[in-house]
Amino acid sequence: MRLYLVQHGEAKREEEDPSRPLTENGRREVEMVAKFLSEAGIKIDKILHSGKLRAAQTAEILGQYLKPAKGVEKAEALEPLADPKIWFRNLKQIDEDVMLVGHLPHLKKLTSLLLTGREDLELVKFRYSGVLCLERGENELWSIIWILRPDIIPR
Repeated sequence: MRLYLVQHGEAKREEEDPSRPLTENGRREVEMVAKFLSEAGIKIDKILHSGKLRAAQTAEILGQYLKPAKGVEKAEALEPLADPKIWFRNLKQIDEDVMLVGHLPHLKKLTSLLLTGREDLELVKFRYSGVLCLERGENELWSIIWILRPDIIPR
């Protein structure tokens, strides 16, 4: 099973727009990443997002390019301050390739928990529109397969 963790694209500041939609740059970077993943042949069964507008917009753009077999939908416990142990447990029941579109600090804590059993280590430097691919192997152990940041994609 592969797990793709995505930090939502760059969003407007709350003072600018309380709903915090993606900025034009955020939208452009998510599209660039989505196109790259699609052209690389990445296949995803389902894309789940926190429900916050910036994450939902990011997930929808990714879904347009990756065309997940089971669609794009909102999921519980992906908000910025959600307990990462919830998804740590949820992932034990999932065998399909899934993409979670969420926020910091949740993604950072979930990554740390999956890789080390602790949630307090910063093992990956997440970035807006960035994707971390993890793979669950034998004995339920997780490994980093690759990381994609929009700033390394040739334009």
